[in-house]
Amino acid sequence: MKIAGLVLAGGQGRRMGGADKALMQLCGRPLLAHVLARLAPQVAACALSANGDPARFAAFGLPVLPDSVPGRGPLAGVLAGLLWAQGLGAEALLTVPVDTPFIPADLAARLSPAPAAAAWGEARHHLVALWPVAFAGSLAAHLAGPGDDSVRRALALAGARYVAFPGETDPFLNLNTPEELAAAARLMPPC
Repeated sequence: MKIAGLVLAGGQGRRMGGADKALMQLCGRPLLAHVLARLAPQVAACALSANGDPARFAAFGLPVLPDSVPGRGPLAGVLAGLLWAQGLGAEALLTVPVDTPFIPADLAARLSPAPAAAAWGEARHHLVALWPVAFAGSLAAHLAGPGDDSVRRALALAGARYVAFPGETDPFLNLNTPEELAAAARLMPPC
């Protein structure tokens, strides 16, 4: 199965002082670099979902996909990614937030077949998901109308199941504050 990968940049982190999360430094490298190092070996191609000036990501050499439906949150990025993946001939799209630098090296394999999303303990990580590219039309129709923009709802519409990832530490730990970024640095191999 051909899988494409999409990193959801998520814009500026309010609790990170308004800085661009994708470019926040963790052990001397941007968060985006850490996520790509784990994601790229698992997929045929990678892109970045981000709004604003794409030139700020030029050093990464990735397609930068703006939201396909402005104002509809992360699902607009997922839809843009599904349409991009469709153009590549991929059958599925693996999405991960840019602030999750510890995603497993076998994430795509463990989530296959699509649709599926990750879980750790009681936590559901809705944006760590494998989406069937064929869901693009249904998602576009959902976003064309009023209603629930939650990723959880979209996963339910797609018929996704949750896959449990065991371990003492949440591999989908997301970094939303300077304190969480500092704690993550202590979890990394020596920087």
